[in-house]
Amino acid sequence: MDRVADRLSAFGSAAALELRGVTRMFGALAALTDVTITVRPGERRAVLGSNGAGKTTLFNCVTGDFPPSSGTIRFFGEDVTNFPPYERIRRGLRRTYQISALFPGLTVQDNVYLACRGVSRGRYSLLRPGQNDALMHSAERLIEAVHLSPVRDRRVSELAHGQQRQLEIALALAGAPRLILFDEPAAGLSPAERRELIDILTSLPSHIGYIIIEHDTDVALRVVESVTMMHNGRVFKEGLPQEIESDPEVQELYLGGGHE
Repeated sequence: MDRVADRLSAFGSAAALELRGVTRMFGALAALTDVTITVRPGERRAVLGSNGAGKTTLFNCVTGDFPPSSGTIRFFGEDVTNFPPYERIRRGLRRTYQISALFPGLTVQDNVYLACRGVSRGRYSLLRPGQNDALMHSAERLIEAVHLSPVRDRRVSELAHGQQRQLEIALALAGAPRLILFDEPAAGLSPAERRELIDILTSLPSHIGYIIIEHDTDVALRVVESVTMMHNGRVFKEGLPQEIESDPEVQELYLGGGHE
């Protein structure tokens, strides 16, 4: 019993995500080189850097879309380096993409319900949901969390771009995720839509951690507690948002030198 308790204790105290020496090669090109990052449970972190810095490749390695050429990836203490993407999803990892992956002909409610169904034990059932379907209630809560209740019955194709991005967050929240990777959620948003996005991200339950890739540093630095800067496939700097924002080297490389 003591050994079991020790293992459970170690698992409970494990980092949410731990990358050690992760390298990803595409032929002779190193997209990532010896990347080491640790993210705590519930932590909100930004991964910033210019185009080609390796941010999206990093996400692809974490999700299993492009497994690393070398190095290890642990998710809540478990080595998932060689796991396929669906096994990582089952363990509570979620991701949004730069390009929307929605069902435009279905309603907002249908999209969120299908996402909840897809990560449930009854996902292969052919029964239609009833009024008291637990997954339908879960979908309603997620729609409310991303501020889409007024348009729940509209087709996705009729939504504004910002509303579609909000819907993607709802899909990522399906099935009690433990860590979400947000890939440029503010891309193409208006100032009002950016404010809505900030409100949604800062209102997520505290136990759900996330990593956000974002070119809009004004958004990214307002919704995270830590920042990893990448340059040429390597970790360049890490620190608190205010430290990164005021760092002279960061300003020179990424924030335009005169960022206030």
